Amino acid sequence: MSLAAALGTSTIYPLQPAIADVADSLGSSIASVGIALACGPVGYLVGLGLLVPLVDRFSPRRVLAAQFGVLAVALAAGAAVGSAVVLGLVIGVIGACSAVGAGLSSLAGRLAAERRRATVLGIVTAGISAGILAGRIVGGRLADEIGWRGTLLVFAAACALVALCSLAVLPAARGGVGHGYLATLRSVPGLFARHAPLRLAAIRGALWFFGFCAVWSGLAVALSAPPHSYPADRIGLYALAGLTGVLATQVAGAWTDRVGARRVVLAGLAVAGTAAVVLGFTLANTVVTLVCLALFDAGLFAAQVANQSTVLSIDPAAPARFNSAYMLVYFVGGSLGTAFGATAVEWFGWPITAAITTAVIGIAATITALARQGATARSVP
Repeated sequence: MSLAAALGTSTIYPLQPAIADVADSLGSSIASVGIALACGPVGYLVGLGLLVPLVDRFSPRRVLAAQFGVLAVALAAGAAVGSAVVLGLVIGVIGACSAVGAGLSSLAGRLAAERRRATVLGIVTAGISAGILAGRIVGGRLADEIGWRGTLLVFAAACALVALCSLAVLPAARGGVGHGYLATLRSVPGLFARHAPLRLAAIRGALWFFGFCAVWSGLAVALSAPPHSYPADRIGLYALAGLTGVLATQVAGAWTDRVGARRVVLAGLAVAGTAAVVLGFTLANTVVTLVCLALFDAGLFAAQVANQSTVLSIDPAAPARFNSAYMLVYFVGGSLGTAFGATAVEWFGWPITAAITTAVIGIAATITALARQGATARSVP
């Protein structure tokens, strides 16, 4: 499930490093292709809202296999497109089905024993985190070797294989949902009103994902500008430091089961906030920057595992609708952070951008520290 989550999540990213090649091949402007690729995050939001709850309503085996099957078809179709408009439509479908990672994490939370729920979630979340960071790296390397169309075909073949594996491996038992699919969708907004743990998790998660995306998008702008003026391939290699932080997810899961989510969230945010402070002043030192990026990602990945475990514990028999609601807010925070990071570096410079990121993470930590203990406890739907 972790490997499948990594692959499904990564499918939204492989063309990003090759945007210039795609534009040249299609005879379109880079701006047009950029808009087409932006359909991926939009589709992902749609997938979080409409597809993730299906995991509890219908057989997970069939739902997730179908999503990987659609991913395979859409990726193969993307390799044959001849215009940016059609590419945008295809990327939107890919983005929607790439939410399969959230479906897998929901299923993992349902299948795991209560005393090991966070540990199991940490394993699957490691795959999602790796997919976010590795999609660009693998996509860029493959695009250099076999072209962007060949890259999409490779991803399509991998998704087709995982679709078959899903049919063979994943369970068929439905979750404990007592109402229809449309009723489930209508109930999602009301979950925030009824469940304090969900509100707390969503607010603090959106804040630190804002910070995470602001740092990584701002970093690319800062490194591409003087005095660094690094090329795109070198900037992409900085993501390798982030991959080391993926290891923290499994450790965080185990510790969440032992000491509780609150402590792990606070510890993770403390590490990430400290790393963000140092990042603001040491960008010229590559080694220190890479170490800080690894710690920054490790801290936020750890916080995410602990935070999401509280969401999946609200209704262990049918956690997908809660995960869907949480991830929607979480991803909106990240989208705003992506837009903010690139703009802030141009307007204020890298040190101020890093300082603002630190402040946002500090707000998330303060909310966690001041929250009533009952707000982090398990609630009954």
